[in-house]
Amino acid sequence: MLTRRSLLSYLSLAISIAVLGASLQVSSADTFRPVVRGRRGVVAGGQPLSVEAGMRILQRGGNAVDAGVATILAASVIEFSHFSTGGEVPILIKLKGKDVAVVEGMGTAPAKATLEFFVDRAKQRGAAGTTATAPDSSATQRAGSDLDMPSMPGAKSGLIPSTGPLAATVPAVLDACVTALDQFGTKSLAEVMQPAIELADGFPIDELRVQYIQTRAPIFSQWADAKRIFLPNGAVPKVGDVFVQADLARTMRAIAATEKRNAGRGRHAALMAARDYFYRGPVGMRIGDYMQTHGGLLAAADLAGWHAKIGAPAKGVYRGYEVYKTGFWAQGPMMIEVLNVLEGYDLKKMGQNSPEYIHTVTEALKLGFADRDRFYADPNFVRVPAQQLLSKDYAAMRRSLIDQSLASLAQRPGDPVNMKPLLASATTISYNAPPLPEIEKANDTTCVNVIDKDGNMFSATPSGAWLPAVVAGDTGVLMGQRLQSALTDASSPNVVAPGKRPRITLTPTLVLKNGQPFMVLSTPGGDNQDQALLQVLLNVIEFGMNPQEAVEAPRFDTQHYVSSFDNHEFMAGLLNIESRIPTEVISQLGSRGHKLKIQSAWGTGSSPTVIMYDVKSGVISGGADPRRGRYAVAW
Repeated sequence: MLTRRSLLSYLSLAISIAVLGASLQVSSADTFRPVVRGRRGVVAGGQPLSVEAGMRILQRGGNAVDAGVATILAASVIEFSHFSTGGEVPILIKLKGKDVAVVEGMGTAPAKATLEFFVDRAKQRGAAGTTATAPDSSATQRAGSDLDMPSMPGAKSGLIPSTGPLAATVPAVLDACVTALDQFGTKSLAEVMQPAIELADGFPIDELRVQYIQTRAPIFSQWADAKRIFLPNGAVPKVGDVFVQADLARTMRAIAATEKRNAGRGRHAALMAARDYFYRGPVGMRIGDYMQTHGGLLAAADLAGWHAKIGAPAKGVYRGYEVYKTGFWAQGPMMIEVLNVLEGYDLKKMGQNSPEYIHTVTEALKLGFADRDRFYADPNFVRVPAQQLLSKDYAAMRRSLIDQSLASLAQRPGDPVNMKPLLASATTISYNAPPLPEIEKANDTTCVNVIDKDGNMFSATPSGAWLPAVVAGDTGVLMGQRLQSALTDASSPNVVAPGKRPRITLTPTLVLKNGQPFMVLSTPGGDNQDQALLQVLLNVIEFGMNPQEAVEAPRFDTQHYVSSFDNHEFMAGLLNIESRIPTEVISQLGSRGHKLKIQSAWGTGSSPTVIMYDVKSGVISGGADPRRGRYAVAW
């Protein structure tokens, strides 16, 4: 809940933004923060020093991509509670006059990460509380090529650890950033990395990071290098202490120096030399050696063989707005599925957060999640019926399943291949896995959004390698935990396999109107991300809210899905709802069969930032959710 002290800090932030040259105008609505407005650029992210890094690059002539990459790299240093260098970052980019592109910044599973390995490990450890069975060899074989119609996605929960060396995939952040710069940016890696290097040399640590270090210390202290870095002099840092990551600063300087040494070969060659220093050179070798000698599966060869690719986005159209998301290796396309279903309703007439509105949106989300859990996975390994899933005809059939008077408690995937609203073999998933201790659970994500004066657009969802994380020796690189999002049920399209990307929740969003820039938005929040972004988007399109009103409005989220994390729990019918939503609305939702959990007034776990672009005036407007300390700065 926001306190008086928190409110004063937000007001102080608004004043400081004005000093940076933002053109501010407080909305007529009762929002905690004003909309920030400018004509030269808006940068939004998860921490003020991260955002400053991006704004610094804009002010030095960089475009939205240069600024976005600088913001990501800065965040990888100072937002280690939720994201750091060894994690992942899918990115959506739209340059003026060019098509929307996706930087597929998600690393793959190690070559040794087989289904058999995790099942055998669970058997050897007793697999207490799991339902593990030996994998079906034919299903495993199909998962490695074309998995057409999986019979039953599941998790066989708890087999892939949520923390530690076994949870790591190939670190994707640096290559995703280099690829974005190479294909869409204008600056050198050294220039956009400089703010991050300065922060690694030392920054005043804040309350949130201190809290995470204190609570996660029992986990990360089992790894000597993590303990050395996060407990300097053997103690938890105090708020305001200058927190230093000397190993990481040294690694970043070596990468930047490699680029400079190769500058004479041209910009592209210099960038590739810098990324190769990490993935194929000394850093990758040290990461691989560390992981191999500390119980991990990741090897130097896994890093050397990986490269971030430029992919095509998933696209949908909602009431004339063109919505772009990542491919089906992430959950983003489900938002398009849900929008297609909702297009058949008059949401504006229902009213924002009315009982009818919340019920309808929730039931549509349940259908989207059911398809996600049934069909979404790495398209390099699985044949995903993408065209059918995103079609308007399929959405019309799925819409027929929504009962306006009763909440569904079953998981109901459709049959897109045969264009039927419900898959005949569908059954409700249930698990009997023990819950994880809070300090071992997935610790989420941050977000980065930028629009520059030319209308260039950048949206990213950096995540992974959060505390408690393994630190790869003297590299200073925190290793990720994303392999936990893969499953160990051989019949699931998202079954773990060597070289395969686990299906992730990270979901940047880019919206055009008549082919022109309109909005970028992203958020932390795990499985909740697309739910929050959907509501924010509808707040703007259907209810005419400005960016700040849209992110601050009360929200709700269903947990009627197979969790992408930890023990992969399925909570049938559970609906979280913030207490700012009126009691009579909550009561009516209960009467429709929703299993309600009332959160605090600002209790939802997501926290988006949103940037909008006015094509006629060139004014760029930004909003930042106060729920978890998001920040937006305009110039």
